[in-house]
Amino acid sequence: MMRRILTIAALLAFLPAAAQTGAQKYASRQAESGPLKNAVWGVLARDAQGNTLLEYNASQRMLPASNLKLVTTGTALHALGPEHRFSTQLGYTGTILQDGTLKGDLYIIGGGDPTLAAKDSIALKPDALFWKWKTLLKAAGIQRIDGRIVGDGRAYEGNLEQDSWSYNDTGTYYGTGGNALCFYGNAVDYQVRASALGKAVNITQTYPETPWMHFSNYSLTGPAGTGNSLYLYTTDLAPYAEMRGSFATDRPAKTEHFSNKFGALTCAYYFWKNLTSTGWEVTGAYADIDRSGYIRGADFVPVEKAGEPVVIGGTESPTLRQIARETNVRSDNFYAEMLLRAMGERATNLAYYDSSYVAMNEVLLGLGADPEGISVKDGSGLSRHDNLSPAWMVSFLEAMEKSPAFDAFLSSLPRPGEGTLAGVMQGHPSAGRIRMKSGSMEGTLCYSGYILDAEGKPQITFSMLTNNTTAKQADIRAVLTRMLSLLLE
Repeated sequence: MMRRILTIAALLAFLPAAAQTGAQKYASRQAESGPLKNAVWGVLARDAQGNTLLEYNASQRMLPASNLKLVTTGTALHALGPEHRFSTQLGYTGTILQDGTLKGDLYIIGGGDPTLAAKDSIALKPDALFWKWKTLLKAAGIQRIDGRIVGDGRAYEGNLEQDSWSYNDTGTYYGTGGNALCFYGNAVDYQVRASALGKAVNITQTYPETPWMHFSNYSLTGPAGTGNSLYLYTTDLAPYAEMRGSFATDRPAKTEHFSNKFGALTCAYYFWKNLTSTGWEVTGAYADIDRSGYIRGADFVPVEKAGEPVVIGGTESPTLRQIARETNVRSDNFYAEMLLRAMGERATNLAYYDSSYVAMNEVLLGLGADPEGISVKDGSGLSRHDNLSPAWMVSFLEAMEKSPAFDAFLSSLPRPGEGTLAGVMQGHPSAGRIRMKSGSMEGTLCYSGYILDAEGKPQITFSMLTNNTTAKQADIRAVLTRMLSLLLE
């Protein structure tokens, strides 16, 4: 009997670590029964010495959803540096006369700053931003403007959004894109309130104003219990938008956030409005620049080719370190898209999506993370054509540890209880050791990140991806957080 016990002990000593952990045993049971039984899912966890602690279906490529933001923020921090700042410049065409009159147009020249007039904690409020811009005008000797305020987003070429995004997503706040000049995250807020059953939903635009837009409301108030399926259908090809979908009679009034396709024009409009309301004379109106390089006003009629303005100064964004943290904690799709395109602009002087993928792949190769193992179509993970595996994600996270930007990357990741992880692992005594990013879509829930040791260094690197689930997301979350709890033990 003693000899048999010793033989079993010897065999266990040669088994891989994953076969001996509670997390591995739990995952094996989940493959046979429970919420993940008929789903596509995979997990991998390795410790700092390279030992596998948890593994199931780790090479299966799946939708990462917002876990892709780990790749976007990590490569952007590595390529651009944590202290990088985006610049927005003011410039002019024409002549500054001796009496302080700018005889020409004032340009707001976008440099890809996603935080302009944004509502998060790191961004300057519009009045403070505009005060800085007016200070630049005064320093250049400009006291009045005999011309227009022109929003110039030409530095970022190509489509505003990735063309594989779902059409209805492109009308939402989480499916908005932009060129190099934005405003308020290129979002627009509407107050919505149910009316009588079968009647149009009461909808009022609140902020920002977009007086050039032609808005039609085709939404209907639905029966109690049918929820909220409101979508704003819009395009940057013309100033038209339609609200479609339904809003149930039992839903309380709320503010909904949708996409604003004209961020550069909105920025020009609000600066023009601020100038004229604070005593500045501006004889022209506000305008932006279309894709052909023509200035167009609120009537959207191209007037003349835009000039090459003389720059008089500019303002800078918060640091990329701060922007990356906002991106990951709040899972901000717009910020992630702008970071991806910034890499393309830096590497190739083109901010098309295709050039941005090339730039990201070069960074991944430099880090030692093979881009052949993934398909990336955007920066946020909103595309249903993105895919990678838990094994690739763990390899990438391990590669990031060697980057000079790793401290900034690690500090950008939320811990349970923050941002999109609010309510996750509440009350767990060791949850504070976790730094991870969540990712979710319909039928998809993912967690990837690190478990830290007592010194705050990565002790375990993990990735958990679930796709095509039909169970409640709360049940899937319970399974994944149980795996994390067992890894913490």
